[in-house]
Amino acid sequence: MAASLIDPSRAPVAFGRRAVPQLFEELQQRPEAARRHRALNSLCDLMHDPERVYQTVTGGFLEQVKVLFQDEDADVRTKTCDLLHVLTSHSVGRQALLSSSLLPPLSQLLDDPSSSCRRSVHRVLKRLTLLPAGADALLTLVPKLMLKLRQEKEEEEVQALILSTLSSCSYQDPRPALANDGVSLLGHILSHRSTNIRREAADALMALSVCRDGKEQVCEQNLLPVLVGLLQDEDLEVQVNAVGVIMFTVTITTGKQQCLDLDVLPVLLDFVPKKKEEEEEQDEERRRRRKALVLYSLRALTALAEAPGGRHLLLEQLPVLEARTESEEDQDIRRSAQSAIHVITWTP
Repeated sequence: MAASLIDPSRAPVAFGRRAVPQLFEELQQRPEAARRHRALNSLCDLMHDPERVYQTVTGGFLEQVKVLFQDEDADVRTKTCDLLHVLTSHSVGRQALLSSSLLPPLSQLLDDPSSSCRRSVHRVLKRLTLLPAGADALLTLVPKLMLKLRQEKEEEEVQALILSTLSSCSYQDPRPALANDGVSLLGHILSHRSTNIRREAADALMALSVCRDGKEQVCEQNLLPVLVGLLQDEDLEVQVNAVGVIMFTVTITTGKQQCLDLDVLPVLLDFVPKKKEEEEEQDEERRRRRKALVLYSLRALTALAEAPGGRHLLLEQLPVLEARTESEEDQDIRRSAQSAIHVITWTP
């Protein structure tokens, strides 16, 4: 009866604080592949407990997984990366991995023949970028990650993970991606059939368009027509990220003129009035993103109003902005609307 309760995919676990050392000791003994699988599965289960994570990183056990990166069994390599993925769900785990010597051998697994292993590596890298220090540590991998995207050999989930990691790294420092023709690459991906990939590509492009070089490349690569088209996307996050790129790009003269030529003002103005779904939205994250959509649109309109052609057109739409100012309770949106009105109505 008791035997039927034992999970054959897990190794027996010692009681209390002896559990983690015992499983790592078993791995160090290089047992057959099946036993390594079971020990790693049990360790993954334990790493959901913050106390076990703390014990692992302070007890020096983390460095012991390095040898498993070269294991001849693909499932062992994959499960080792899964272990790191669970461990990095905790802040102390992310910090420990960043301060360890595991990043170079882990990054070598980006070329692992096993697609499951590569997927697990990308999940770990994405987790690391939750820390600014993590994004900074991965900047040297940006050229390799961009090459992976160009080759288009990875499944869609992995492509989205790569884009997310590139985005976080580029917000930290856009220069590596810009130096590797990142704007052009992301421009091709903006029209991808996958909503998730379009969303991540637009976010990565927004990160690159923060600096002047990125803005200029967006204009030179003629990406603004694509971005204006994404404003009609059915996905809210795609819309927000596309408006974000436009918001940054219209701060330069070329960006202003191209957007005015594309007649983007009516589309941006349509995001300003308070919508019924905005008032009824219950999900906190979606409410936050809807707010970002309005803020980005108002800031883009403010920049476009600096051009005589933009100001002339926006003077006719002042009631839309004034209505949002009068009815708005959110101070950020109210201030942005007031700033737009101030620029539109400015006279020398």
